[in-house]
Amino acid sequence: MIETAAMHYRLHIALVFLAPVALVGGLYAFGLTLPLPSIGRDYVVRIRLPDAGAPAALPAIAGPADRSRPLVVLDPGHGGHDPGAAGAGFREKTLTLGLARTLRDELVRGGGIRVALTRDDDRYLMLEERSEIARALGADLFLSVHADSAGEQDEVSGASVYTLSGGASSQAAARFAERENNADVINGVPLTASSSAVSAILVELSQRRAQEQAAEFAALVVREGQSVLAFHPQPRRSAALVVLRAPDVPSALFEAGFITNPADAERLASPDGQRRFAQAMARAIRIYFARREGP
Repeated sequence: MIETAAMHYRLHIALVFLAPVALVGGLYAFGLTLPLPSIGRDYVVRIRLPDAGAPAALPAIAGPADRSRPLVVLDPGHGGHDPGAAGAGFREKTLTLGLARTLRDELVRGGGIRVALTRDDDRYLMLEERSEIARALGADLFLSVHADSAGEQDEVSGASVYTLSGGASSQAAARFAERENNADVINGVPLTASSSAVSAILVELSQRRAQEQAAEFAALVVREGQSVLAFHPQPRRSAALVVLRAPDVPSALFEAGFITNPADAERLASPDGQRRFAQAMARAIRIYFARREGP
């Protein structure tokens, strides 16, 4: 009897708190209003939701205000519920954010180059979102920063730089043209009036040019980092990586080292290791843009 009375008491208390919520929710669901005679007007609770497909806010750009200066978009890999690789007590998403922030600060300190980060906090971004941010900002170079994993083989170490493999070009170009429904602009050329086949060709040509420039940048990364960064025996690689498929932005992915290697992980997490990475990468970026500008 005591248990039954206690249960009824708890039920009454729950109803006191839940009844108003249920009432307001029901009225809103059926599009009804709640009359309040004492006030003389009808009121209803309305919740404004974002429009479906609305573009997310673009990240801030650091550096000079002059829009003619080159823009590099840095992409710290992973984030949010996706921690990336883990090892030696570190998580990839944390290391990549620290490296990207240090490189941004180094570039801004040197002047002449604008810099944006796809994420400046612990948030999740889809792979396609990252390259689309670079395109939306009008980036001249896109660099995604990661830390590799070798599973149980903790002796594997060294950095490497990836560019998009040539085999992925035509397929990615066709998919991009189809997805954009011929309503995009590639390197200033509008695709609106073009057929699907012509659009795919234009996208592929643009992507091929971007890949050539990305390969040039990757070579500079290895050259400028050779004396200060520990590279893998095969530092130059290519793969069909989704994050590198922006058709009109030279893009590269830098695996800064193996998080599963304790020495690599400690280096990437240390202020000195991040500073050395930033200085070498900044030199490569500046030389790359200097070549683009010409004499």
